[in-house]
Amino acid sequence: MGGSCPLAVRLAVAVRAGWGGEGEGKCHEESCHGHVIEGTTARASLQGRFDSGTIHGVRSPFRAPRGRAEVVFDYAQVVLGSVLVGLGTNWFFVPNKVVSGGVTGIAIILHYVLGTPVGLVVLALNLPLLWLGWRYVGGMRFFSRTLVSILVLSPTIDLTAPWLTPPTSDRLLVICYGGLLDGLGMGLVFRGRGTTGGTDVLARLAHRHLGVGIGQALLAFNVVIFAGAAFIFGAEPVMVALALAFVSARVLDLVQSGFSVARTALIIASQPRLVMDAVFARLGRGVTVLDALGGYSGEPRPVLMVVVAAHEVGRLKRLVAEVDPKAFVAIVPAQEVLGEGFAPHVREEKG
Repeated sequence: MGGSCPLAVRLAVAVRAGWGGEGEGKCHEESCHGHVIEGTTARASLQGRFDSGTIHGVRSPFRAPRGRAEVVFDYAQVVLGSVLVGLGTNWFFVPNKVVSGGVTGIAIILHYVLGTPVGLVVLALNLPLLWLGWRYVGGMRFFSRTLVSILVLSPTIDLTAPWLTPPTSDRLLVICYGGLLDGLGMGLVFRGRGTTGGTDVLARLAHRHLGVGIGQALLAFNVVIFAGAAFIFGAEPVMVALALAFVSARVLDLVQSGFSVARTALIIASQPRLVMDAVFARLGRGVTVLDALGGYSGEPRPVLMVVVAAHEVGRLKRLVAEVDPKAFVAIVPAQEVLGEGFAPHVREEKG
């Protein structure tokens, strides 16, 4: 290994690419700005940009495989989610005059005003929005999965309505369980990379172009529909619907992003090299070194960023306390972590 390699590179190589691979690691210095770490039998190779001994980024070259089984699983999520949304509509929304928001909410309003079937109206209103989704959101893949969702949701609402008995009319239970079922269903549909149509399409557009959470976007769109529903059903059902929509949005975001099982630790240590050494060797986790300045002293202070599983937090804290008792440690939840040692990356389909 060349003596000009930065410290962080030498440390990473010393632990065989930092993730427990076997075999001797080698560092090939390509230029003064880039290095590639390789292990002859390591499970992962790392490539990052280094400057003055600090790692500015590490990118895993691996991607999750995508095949027919995963496509089938996506469609299964779309179908199951659509069924859950349809059942929730008949169990909690329609019999209690609760507007669920979106196209389904409009269909419920028309059901009580004109007597039209809820599922049929959902299908009719969604047809023009399908084109919008195909054109601006996800192409043919989006179109096909959203079409499947609509073709499952609409019949589920109309065909199961005569057979389902509302389990409760208690407002609190309607809010809790109606929101849970609705959010769970829509979350599964979104995880399958489809939508149930309607304002879901608009929410996806807001998420993609404005960076707004899908659940928050849906809540904003639904508020407008609830305002119109207040003139027909009165204030109380709309108040229930707003609370239910909030529960649904929270559940949707939770299903969409997954439960947080990882934590991000930011460590400011007086002996960063020893802390890095210990994390590499005893936790088997990667470390990213961030350049920072002390706000009071104005002196350079490297910040070590380590992402660990939730059950590893205790080990990390004890390790840091043992190596550098004066270190400052901040641990925050990681909403979602993709990459080596955590969830795999998923490639976006084309078309």
